[in-house]
Amino acid sequence: MIGFKKTPTKLVISVFLISIILIVLAYIDLDSHSPAPIEEITISQNIEKELPAIKNKIMHKVKKGESLSVIFEEKRVPLNTAYKIFNFDKNNILSGIRPDDIMEFNYIGEELDSIEIIKDEINSILIEVSDSVSIREIEKEIKNIITFKQGTINTSFYKNALEVGIPDSIIMDFAYIFGWDVDFIFDVRKGDKFSVIFEAEYSQGEKITSGDIIFAEFINKNTRYIAQRFFDEKQGKQYFNENGDNVKKAFLRAPLDFAYISSHFNPNRMHPILHRIKAHNGVDYAAKRNTPVKASGDGVISFVGNKSGYGRTIEIKHGGNIKTLYAHLEKFNSKSKVGNKVKQGEIIAYVGDSGQATGTHLHFEFWQGKTRTDPVKVRLPSAKPVSPNQMGEFKNLVSLSFERLSEYNSKQNE
Repeated sequence: MIGFKKTPTKLVISVFLISIILIVLAYIDLDSHSPAPIEEITISQNIEKELPAIKNKIMHKVKKGESLSVIFEEKRVPLNTAYKIFNFDKNNILSGIRPDDIMEFNYIGEELDSIEIIKDEINSILIEVSDSVSIREIEKEIKNIITFKQGTINTSFYKNALEVGIPDSIIMDFAYIFGWDVDFIFDVRKGDKFSVIFEAEYSQGEKITSGDIIFAEFINKNTRYIAQRFFDEKQGKQYFNENGDNVKKAFLRAPLDFAYISSHFNPNRMHPILHRIKAHNGVDYAAKRNTPVKASGDGVISFVGNKSGYGRTIEIKHGGNIKTLYAHLEKFNSKSKVGNKVKQGEIIAYVGDSGQATGTHLHFEFWQGKTRTDPVKVRLPSAKPVSPNQMGEFKNLVSLSFERLSEYNSKQNE
């Protein structure tokens, strides 16, 4: 049998005393770390009055038939304020408001502070109503900044030009200027280089619009093309090469923008529908339905209607016994009537697939007398060169542009 040893009394008393001492010490320690009393913070009841009033802006686009009275009522302009505005407008400045103008109602808190009527990127009318009514016309200061960009074609001219920061409108102008010598659908190659000096308009640090191309250079398949802007006394603004020849030809080589040739001029082509050898006496440009078709040159419309196989067709007679034909159209421009004169680049119709066609495209023919020739290879007549008495001035301008181009290239290579 196992027994239990009796615990000595002195040991029990010692343990008890030690426990009491530890409890007392713990209490003293906790008391010494008790948090300081929290001070009350009083928030001023006037804090809302000290905050600035919130500015708010409401935009409104003027609709056809809307009057200022109707707009003011819709935007809850106080009657007395509206009366003051109309009474102040002694010079009838507000009578110039037109549909599509933008009205900007500016509020401070709930109080109307001003109304700005934006006419365009430059001009606006400011109506101030905060203290007393005033109306004034504002014309922003415009700065014309000359910009230089250059690049190399790796994928497509359009894409690579965008990548180096050339605006869309300048790209289209560049392609138009050189479009008489270079087919940007068919001729462009990887490694071709382009440079352009152009204007851009800025107001208050913001770009408003891209202006004109001043000078452009395009190196295509090791052939160099340049275009210098010049204001000819007889022709107005034109672009000329370094010899003073007009880069513009009497005819566009391709009558639509950025399509691609799906079928070339070929006297021995197998017809895709008839399945027999049938001469293809024109060029087919594949493009989306309703892509605009442009007149290749100045002339008079001689035919508008349907032709067997061609579907909806337009023919234009030009000078020099030249005729152009546009077929497989979706629809005609409403102004395209027999006998009407057209200018080069004017939209005459839209791409479709009428007649014998396997898909949407434009069939384009170029006639010299009674002979159909290849629009891609035919030698196109040029427009007028620089006027002889201005040739010296033009040559100096070209030299200046080449110097500027060289300077830009040097900075790019630093």
